[in-house]
Amino acid sequence: MTDFKKILDKAKELETKMKESQENIKKIRVEGVSGSNLVKVILDGQGEMQKIEISNELLKEDKSMIEDLILAAHNNAKSQLKSKTDNEILKATGGLGISNFKWPF
Repeated sequence: MTDFKKILDKAKELETKMKESQENIKKIRVEGVSGSNLVKVILDGQGEMQKIEISNELLKEDKSMIEDLILAAHNNAKSQLKSKTDNEILKATGGLGISNFKWPF
C-alpha cells in the first residue's frame, strides 16, 4: 500500500512541476534572425509570432528573397523555441525520459 501512495505522491509532484513548466514556457520569447539580421521574428512560448522586423535595406530586394528570409527567420526562432521548451520540460520531469512530449503548438 505504501508503494502505491509513493507513486501517487510522485504523480502529483510531476503534475505540479508540469503545470509550472507550462507557465514558464508561456513566458518564453525567442528571436529568430536571417540574412545577417535583415529579418527578425519574435515568437512567444506557444509559437505565436509576436513581432517581425524587416530592415529597410531589405525592402529594396525582390519579393521572393524577402519571403525566403522571413521563412528562414521564423524557422530559426522555431528551432530555438523547441530547444528552450525541451529544456524546460527536462527540468520539470527530472529526466524521466519524456522530453519528446508534444505541446499543443
